[in-house]
Amino acid sequence: MSEAVHPAAKSAYRRILLKLSGDSFGRPGETGISVTSVDSIALQIKNIMRSGAQLAIVVGGGNILRGRALAASPNINQATAHYMGMLATVMNGLALHDCLESVGVPSRLQSAIRMEGVAEPFIRRRCIRHLDKGRVVILAGGTGSPFVTTDTAAALRAREIDASVLLKATRVDGIYSDDPEKNPHAVRYSEISYQDMLVQNLGVMDAQAVHHCKEHNLPIIVFNFKKAGNIERVIAGERIGTRVVSPAQLSEARVDTTTG
Repeated sequence: MSEAVHPAAKSAYRRILLKLSGDSFGRPGETGISVTSVDSIALQIKNIMRSGAQLAIVVGGGNILRGRALAASPNINQATAHYMGMLATVMNGLALHDCLESVGVPSRLQSAIRMEGVAEPFIRRRCIRHLDKGRVVILAGGTGSPFVTTDTAAALRAREIDASVLLKATRVDGIYSDDPEKNPHAVRYSEISYQDMLVQNLGVMDAQAVHHCKEHNLPIIVFNFKKAGNIERVIAGERIGTRVVSPAQLSEARVDTTTG
């Protein structure tokens, strides 16, 4: 794997929860795991760790299997379908764990579904201890319960480990008034309140996840991680993507048509 080394900017956050969707692990329009994509994520994470941040990562599994879609089958119980989706996140977690270790980033894989042969069980205090020791902690298996999205799992884990921010990495550069892939006139918000995001039903993140962040006043940043260097930029505190915060934390400029 070739490695690009960039100067590490100091992190603006002490402890970060990064949500990576299953799509992050594959190629657009394809299913399965792309080693090239995972290698790219690993190198970006290496730069994050050089900034001094503590990093936990919740991984999705949609590139392998979407439990919600499978639940529509009349022959598979909905709970079973969701458990299958959780197992897919563990596969992505294993791939990311090995790629991180291959570039010299110490990491641990923890699963909400017990499978000690391949991953540690998620234990809050153990997770925090790993973070304090400078290890990346990959959190797989969702919450271990069906009918809960990995977005909600990310919000819950962020609260459990007392993260400073929840970063949601997506393939678009923030939150828009409408789907930018379908509506070319959609505008991007530079900032939006939790309440406005819920009222406008902006579906970039599960509503239950937004509620959890709102209750704890935990900032959310939605950004395009596919753009080279964006993860490092958002960690350094640059204003890219869309910030979701309380009304009191909003600045006057809320709509921005630039990309980030």
